[in-house]
Amino acid sequence: MYIKTLSVTKLNSYIKKVMDNDFILRNICVKGEISNLKIHSSGHIYFSLKDGASKINCIMFESDACNLTFTPENGNNVIVKGRVSTYPKEGLYQLYCNEMEIEGIGQLHIAFEKLKKKLENQGLFDEDNKKRLPKYPRKIGVITSASGAAVRDVINVAKRRNPFVDLLIYPSLVQGEKASEDLIKGIKYLQKIKEIDVIILARGGGSIEELWAFNDEALAYEIYKCNKPVVTGVGHETDFTIADFVGDRRAPTPSAAAEIVVPNINEINQKLDNLKTSLSMSMKGMINDYYSKFEFLHKKLELNNPNNYIVNLYNTLDNYNIRLKNIMYSKLNTEQGKLQNLKSLLFAHNPLNILDKGYAILENDENTIIKNIEELKKNECINIKMKDGESKFKIEFLEDI
Repeated sequence: MYIKTLSVTKLNSYIKKVMDNDFILRNICVKGEISNLKIHSSGHIYFSLKDGASKINCIMFESDACNLTFTPENGNNVIVKGRVSTYPKEGLYQLYCNEMEIEGIGQLHIAFEKLKKKLENQGLFDEDNKKRLPKYPRKIGVITSASGAAVRDVINVAKRRNPFVDLLIYPSLVQGEKASEDLIKGIKYLQKIKEIDVIILARGGGSIEELWAFNDEALAYEIYKCNKPVVTGVGHETDFTIADFVGDRRAPTPSAAAEIVVPNINEINQKLDNLKTSLSMSMKGMINDYYSKFEFLHKKLELNNPNNYIVNLYNTLDNYNIRLKNIMYSKLNTEQGKLQNLKSLLFAHNPLNILDKGYAILENDENTIIKNIEELKKNECINIKMKDGESKFKIEFLEDI
């Protein structure tokens, strides 16, 4: 039998042709653990897939890598789809990947990421749209299974933290095809109750399939438009659902949800005691401040008391009164002295004083003093004043002497 001699290049090309034309190798699905991962700046991803005994080199070009819903990491158990071919230049075969998904999640994970991206673009996850939780709720609505561990955890935590808070349990399916519809009914029912301050959506841990009801799109919209704050406590700390992203607050577990929503009565009492102490100290401080201000104003008022001013005016008035009296007495004494002098002078020049010496004053009928004989001759009746009185006399002229 004749065997044709081939060059290395032709051999590698032949091997590539054989592999590319093999139906199984052209449509292969392989699962394994990622190792030697390298994400190139060009967007291409280079890695190896390995299991307990073997490994295969893999490459995913940027055109396919951009469609991934997660970022691959070393240690991820994945399922990849693609084709096995060879690189003729090196003579190595490798797996050219078109699709990749986390093993065990598959289509559910893809659906989850797709819905998450859709709702995120619509703004349902925005922090600005989330409602604030009430600090001191009086009544809390709880939507969960009536027979699960979650409801017992919520009740126990609530009673321990604050026995005065009321819980209204809405029993709902939390797993299966009808669970999301039941959860939506619970939200619609509880948000109509005026006394309900906040709603807890709770379920215990489980697989992604068991928690899938909380990834329902209609439930996400119902949580978003609910007029009361919604707190989710679904699964374990590592479990995330669409409801967690839409809710106003996410708790890692049902118990943690109750911890978040129900205020601790001991902390409230301690806070009240602190506020009472602070208020008391503040009031005492204010009273002391006002008392100091009062004392200051009182002393200031005493210094500027009108009574003191009036008393001082009384003293001033008394001084003025004394000065006035002194001036008056001085003036009176002076005037009395002048009056006495005038009296003495008047007395000295009083014509009536001469009557004491025997002289008399002659007046006519008109009370005019008669000063000479001629005037006397003209009067028949005259008035004569002497020291002991006056009288009228009728005279008669006899002769000149």
